[in-house]
Amino acid sequence: MTWLIPPVYLVFLLLLLHRYTQRRPHLRSYPPRTSGPLISVIIPARNEALNIETCVRSILGTAYEPIEVIVVDDRSSDGTAAIIEQVARSPEARSRMRLVRGAELPAGWFGKPWALVQGCRMASGTMLLFTDADTRHAPELIPRCVAALEAERVHLVSVLPRQEMVTFWERLVQPHVFLALASRVGGLERINRTRIEWDGIANGQFILTTRAAYETVGTHEAVKDRVAEDLALAQAYVRHGLNIFLAHGPEYMTTRMYRNLAEVVEGWSKNLALGVPLTLPPIPLLRRAAPYLMWLPALAWLAPPVWWALHGGGWALATIAISLAIWAVVYWAEKAPVRYALLYPLGAGIVAYIMLRSTWRGGRKIEWRGRHYGTGYPPQGL
Repeated sequence: MTWLIPPVYLVFLLLLLHRYTQRRPHLRSYPPRTSGPLISVIIPARNEALNIETCVRSILGTAYEPIEVIVVDDRSSDGTAAIIEQVARSPEARSRMRLVRGAELPAGWFGKPWALVQGCRMASGTMLLFTDADTRHAPELIPRCVAALEAERVHLVSVLPRQEMVTFWERLVQPHVFLALASRVGGLERINRTRIEWDGIANGQFILTTRAAYETVGTHEAVKDRVAEDLALAQAYVRHGLNIFLAHGPEYMTTRMYRNLAEVVEGWSKNLALGVPLTLPPIPLLRRAAPYLMWLPALAWLAPPVWWALHGGGWALATIAISLAIWAVVYWAEKAPVRYALLYPLGAGIVAYIMLRSTWRGGRKIEWRGRHYGTGYPPQGL
């Protein structure tokens, strides 16, 4: 029966090609709207000295008016606040930008939701944009998102950007994580306007929403104890009968999540075990088991080369060849060098390790940007 294995991989390859060539919806479908209600752009920043100036200047260069930019310095120790103040005094800021110095983190909160809530309290806009300090915005990004929100008559718009990968380990590992996440999400058509709570997803790197809708779901205070606060917020919108909408926008937004292997491991260890269960039906046994099982799909990439190395076999060799084609497509689609496909078993092994590490640490020991969260932060609803 081993002869059936290569055709299964071939079917996966064909499905993958179809998905990548039929990505919908796309921001380019929405003609930019360059004026409208005031948008308050809120950026949480903790030790973001490497990123914050480029991010803020890209937002200030938007073709949309009017905006205000509120950067919440979440008690940084690396000069982030000084950089923000310098940009705020620049001619291009034109009094549209200000710094909020974050207060001490209260008990029961994660850092990012707390920073966003503080920024929102200072915001004047009837529309709110939550975006991360490691993002870069093209001038048409906000105008097209405003147009999408209005044309689709939804309450929240989120964008899937182009992920920048520079170092060897970023390029090797990140596409594996993105494929794993995309395999759960599927096409955005099943996410947009969903009424199934566990299908609700948003990308916390860019969330545009009306203030009225945001306040209806209880703001980020409603997800204050969630690591994957963007996922939990989107599900709160669904739970309240509000419409969410995701779109592909790689031409208009880029982000570089991590800069080395240590950051890749730490960042995904923080998110996976506590986020993945929330994307599954609310069956307690299923959600509790998910973190312990989510590494198993990596065996699909590890088992054939290991078997072939130990025992040989035509089916294993054929499966390896098809797997190489699969990963060549993935790396091409993610704008990483296609030659990295030759190392796909190594990438799969590292992702399996990250998932196991996330399971072991999730809810026990979470570390991020110098903060340590202990057992007081279990994922709710499990």
